[in-house]
Amino acid sequence: MKKLLAMTAVAALTLSANVFAQEGEAVYNKACQVCHSMGVAGAPKSHDVAAWEPRLAKGVDALVNSVKTGLNAMPPGGMCTDCSDEDYKNAIEFMSK
Repeated sequence: MKKLLAMTAVAALTLSANVFAQEGEAVYNKACQVCHSMGVAGAPKSHDVAAWEPRLAKGVDALVNSVKTGLNAMPPGGMCTDCSDEDYKNAIEFMSK
């Protein structure tokens, strides 16, 4: 019985880890930096406040929608296959400052 309870707890913790939003820098490092570090295909460079300003003026929700549907050379979802809307928001916040 104790083994079953322990295994259930481990499984629950493993599954619930995916529910929490990822840190913006972690999302950037695993998926966004490929293009945003050098401005590939017109992507705004990370930490270039002036480049992000007009984009942020559209609102974060509009930017998240652009990531999810794709924009110009960026494919739908960017390069992140497991990101939630919150993950995208965190990455945008990290890159735009």
